[in-house]
Amino acid sequence: MDALSSTFLSTLSQHPKSLLSPNNNNYYYYSPTLKVFSVRIEERPQTTTTITKPQEKSTPSPPKPTPKREPIPSRKPIEPSFPSFIFNAFDDFVNTFIDPPRKSSVDPRYVLSNNFAPVDELPPTECEVVEGSLPSCLDGAYIRNGPNPQYLPRGPYHLFDGDGMLHSIKISQGKATFCSRFVKTYKYNIENEAGSPIIPNVFSGFNGLTASAARGALTAARAFAGQFNPANGIGLANTSLALFGGKLFALGESDLPYEVKIAPDGDIFTLGRHDFNGKLFMSMTAHPKIDPETNEAFAFRYGPMPPFLSYFRVDSNGIKTPDVPIFSMTRPSFLHDFAITKKYAIFSDIQIGMNPIELLTGGSPVGTDSGKIPRIGVIPRYAKDESEMRWFDVSGFNIVHAINAWDEDGGDTIVLIAPNILSVEHTLERMDMIHASVEKVKINLKTGVVSRHPISTRNLDFGVINPAYVGKKNKYVYAAIADPMPNVIGIAKLDVSVAEVDRRDCIVACRIFGEGCFGGEPFFVPKNPSIDEDDGYVVSYVHNEKTGESKFLVMDATSPNLDIVADVKLPRRVPYGFHGLFVRENDLIKL
Repeated sequence: MDALSSTFLSTLSQHPKSLLSPNNNNYYYYSPTLKVFSVRIEERPQTTTTITKPQEKSTPSPPKPTPKREPIPSRKPIEPSFPSFIFNAFDDFVNTFIDPPRKSSVDPRYVLSNNFAPVDELPPTECEVVEGSLPSCLDGAYIRNGPNPQYLPRGPYHLFDGDGMLHSIKISQGKATFCSRFVKTYKYNIENEAGSPIIPNVFSGFNGLTASAARGALTAARAFAGQFNPANGIGLANTSLALFGGKLFALGESDLPYEVKIAPDGDIFTLGRHDFNGKLFMSMTAHPKIDPETNEAFAFRYGPMPPFLSYFRVDSNGIKTPDVPIFSMTRPSFLHDFAITKKYAIFSDIQIGMNPIELLTGGSPVGTDSGKIPRIGVIPRYAKDESEMRWFDVSGFNIVHAINAWDEDGGDTIVLIAPNILSVEHTLERMDMIHASVEKVKINLKTGVVSRHPISTRNLDFGVINPAYVGKKNKYVYAAIADPMPNVIGIAKLDVSVAEVDRRDCIVACRIFGEGCFGGEPFFVPKNPSIDEDDGYVVSYVHNEKTGESKFLVMDATSPNLDIVADVKLPRRVPYGFHGLFVRENDLIKL
């Protein structure tokens, strides 16, 4: 190693937190293999030192930072124990020589660039309403979950691999308070105490047989040495939130739910991992469906070992029912979401699946099978076993998210609204090539006939509805406009009641955020009380990549242009993330 590299690594050992670039859009990366690094180290807000070294190989430069930067909080260095030093050295060897990030989809220089770069925690901070005013019916908190790695990835890193961070804006009497906190999962806590990553990334840590064997052996050695206990969970809780059984949960598919609480001052606290009195094992979906009339939560879990799918529910008192294993799902599939009606639960067996055999040929255990025919599975939602489970082949229908479903014709017909991914082979590696077309699917349970048609030609995903209409016929959908994914340029309102014989595009309202501005999943908050289905507001975080500033937008859901009702300037940028939830004040005080 040359002298400049040694100086760089020595400096980083004294400033480990600076690796994160927590409060600006720079990303710091060093690759011994490529012998390339570009780094900015900030010891104090007023002092900035830049170190650069010419590239020896032709590789794209990391993205330029946005104009505005914020101070980086100091953190006392943690001296690693001798076993940790050895394990970390072996981990660096694996990430440098055995499995470096060869593809841009798992290269942290690209994955964590611009507003995907991580941020540090922010305590409750008052916000400025720069346009309009916050409606009184919005008293409560909008919380959005998303990946935010605590430490700089040493090797390959996928967007789905970051620690969960909740970004909450609490609204009370027209004033807003913003707060960002990590979900304090078991994984987060042990790595925070150790001062370095311990548990490998799920989506990017196992690429090929050699890399998987090396990382698997290292993980086993860490567990044997007492660095962590896998029985306590290895997940991230970085995907979504749900309120059911009188508790608020941060969710991720790789672990059990983590109960969280929003304090009166707007701060966020993790109360702990929740297993429903020992009745929930390993994991559950990040997309449970809450029936607004019964307050029941319907959910499932899936995995690489039989049964590949297990269905269950949680009653209004938070009591979990026994699992219903679905053995008619004969292969492990990627089941991120599902839908419910008043009578049924609906699952989608898509072309994305888990195949550990791929490791033998140097591939990833998660991939696509173009020869597989997607299916839709229907089971009575109060089923005690899978005897009444029915599967329907639906060629070319690959959904990751479901929007809603309902019964028609006295329960003889099921209608499903969902975005169908037309280029499913790009889902995990080239999100910019994904196009999702929202479709209406009808299943005649008497004849077995499945009919479907697209209801919009736009590239739409992250569709949401008025929560009061979950499981019953709805008219309006609010979806993120991708151009391309993961860049969300605006929000579209769809009227799915447009006559099928018309077959015209169902978009009836639209708002584009503006040049250089990108958002995420919208969320619909009904007025309290509300009259019509769309009588309410659409809310979302939006980031301006030109100025480096983020804002919270409140839009009138009934207006043809989704007019802005309130624009709240946030005290710090909010990285792009996944799914959110609005919780009213009367529910917050019960947590």
